[in-house]
Amino acid sequence: MAKAETRNVPRRKVQAESLPFTQRNYQILGAGLLLIVMGYVALGQEPWDGTVPLVVAPILLVLGYCVVIPLGILYRAKAEAVETTSNPAEKPAQ
Repeated sequence: MAKAETRNVPRRKVQAESLPFTQRNYQILGAGLLLIVMGYVALGQEPWDGTVPLVVAPILLVLGYCVVIPLGILYRAKAEAVETTSNPAEKPAQ
């Protein structure tokens, strides 16, 4: 019988970090929710064949769902991004 080979597979490190949302992230998410609410209000306007329910409402909803909400989730300040990407072991000792 053939002997079963065992491989040394490197395991992934489990990171216990949570999402680093700042006040700016919450402001962007709030703006996205406001756009979505405005889109649904515009969608419910009375003249069903008017410009607001047929043109403006879908634009507001797409902007809210597909642009502003993901931007609020993924947004990170430039100074914060530089600090988290640099590794202290790479810096030369002085």
